[in-house]
Amino acid sequence: MPLRLTAVTWNVHKCIGGLDRRYDPVRIAAVLAAAEPDVVLLQEVAQNGSHYRFERQVDVLGDLLGLPYRSYFVNVRFGARRGEYGNAILSRAQIVATENVDLTLPRKKARSVLHAELRLATPDGHSRTLHAFNLHLGLAERERREQLRRLLEARPMQAVRARTPMIVAGDFNDVYGTLGQRLLVPAGFRGPTRAWRTFPAWAPVRALDSFFVRGDVELEALERPRTGKARTASDHLPLIARLQVLSAG
Repeated sequence: MPLRLTAVTWNVHKCIGGLDRRYDPVRIAAVLAAAEPDVVLLQEVAQNGSHYRFERQVDVLGDLLGLPYRSYFVNVRFGARRGEYGNAILSRAQIVATENVDLTLPRKKARSVLHAELRLATPDGHSRTLHAFNLHLGLAERERREQLRRLLEARPMQAVRARTPMIVAGDFNDVYGTLGQRLLVPAGFRGPTRAWRTFPAWAPVRALDSFFVRGDVELEALERPRTGKARTASDHLPLIARLQVLSAG
């Protein structure tokens, strides 16, 4: 019997509204909660800045959503006011291992992929491993291509067997919405049949964010909520993936 999961990827812009510039993690959490997620992959999650009330957003959001397992890695550090930010993974299932894969190129802004290994309880009383890779790629097209190639060659991804369920999602900064089709699909990944435009949230024209799967997991549906809160809570819209994880054969 397959296991159905809901996963969300979202660049939350440090919980600052894209239009009103208001800091409001509760608003971010409300948008996420409406999806009833099991796994959340977030980019630009901040901490340690006066602008964010010195809150550790990975824990604020995790507590509001009731997701007890968390992984977080800082990529960019500023100062006392703007703090620091990076990628986060929140999960209802246990995170049994996690690590960060550095994709920073020379003379470019720090970029990385956060990897988490989740242990899922299946309906037949057994368990399956799900590997989640949460990425935030660079602004230049050549940079993004090189970073995605490096991810595909990185040890954490190379170590995952072909049938083991895996998701790769996040902010690809992919202006044309074609990067995953060009590099991930030839590597055995499956993605959306259409590129959902997610940026800017209030009137999206760019498909910067995406979601891909590999192994014994199917992407049954990909949704892009456009509620009032979703359009104002961040400068990106979230993507909601409905997944089916197959039982081990």
